Amino acid sequence: MYGKCGRFTVEKPMVLGHEASGTVVKLGTGVKHLNIGDRVAIEPGVPCRKCKLCKTGRYNLCKDVFFCATPPDDGNLCRFYTHAADFCYKLPDNMTLDEGALIEPLAVGIYSSRRANIGLGDKLLICGADIDNNRLSMAKSLGADYTIKVTTSDPKELANQIEDVMGCQPDATIECSGTDFSMRTGIYATYPGGSVILVGRGSADAEVPLTLTFCFLFSYPAAIEFIKNGFVNVKPLISHHFALKDTVQAFETARSRDSKAVKVMIHCDQ
Repeated sequence: MYGKCGRFTVEKPMVLGHEASGTVVKLGTGVKHLNIGDRVAIEPGVPCRKCKLCKTGRYNLCKDVFFCATPPDDGNLCRFYTHAADFCYKLPDNMTLDEGALIEPLAVGIYSSRRANIGLGDKLLICGADIDNNRLSMAKSLGADYTIKVTTSDPKELANQIEDVMGCQPDATIECSGTDFSMRTGIYATYPGGSVILVGRGSADAEVPLTLTFCFLFSYPAAIEFIKNGFVNVKPLISHHFALKDTVQAFETARSRDSKAVKVMIHCDQ
């Protein structure tokens, strides 16, 4: 039986549940921001708080995190549940517990949008509901300008369909399905220089199309300054010199391991 979530494998029975809210019935010693009877939303990931990542504000990357319903950690789908108080957030009076349980997926959307630098007027592609008519209809009713049901297995073809429907390439893509196909589609579809945010967890060794960009931007002036001021010495990299008429020999030298070539110069004035 298959039971994995990214790099985590289910190896024994466990309690499910990571999108949750609840009512405080007991408090630990020293908890000051909550009271018994408060209704709270539960942030499911509790980091170690001690490592470099936690102390620099990147606790979501903590290597020693407890996360509800992520093996081997049990989740919170139970009548009574104990959680770190600083990861319990008091709900306002006008918010129901049902809404509080949906804080977790909403937080995923907020963080993803922040990572993608989504701003007013940006064109956004969201992948994840694209093979289910009911979910596509709901996306449309909740504000999506366009929906596309996937009918192809070619990510390039689908990217072209997306551009045709939207009338442009999206500035950013948020991929939520966790399929390698959808991830590749997002990369092909997104406008050059845009962002592709991977929310869904695909396969461990996904094939990623990385040939769509070139290498540098506004870097020539800095490179010139580095050499001019002696911060970088590039001369030791030059191992061979050839005249233009010996270009074939220059390329043969460059590809030969026996020549110990590093950078081969061809002088076009010779």
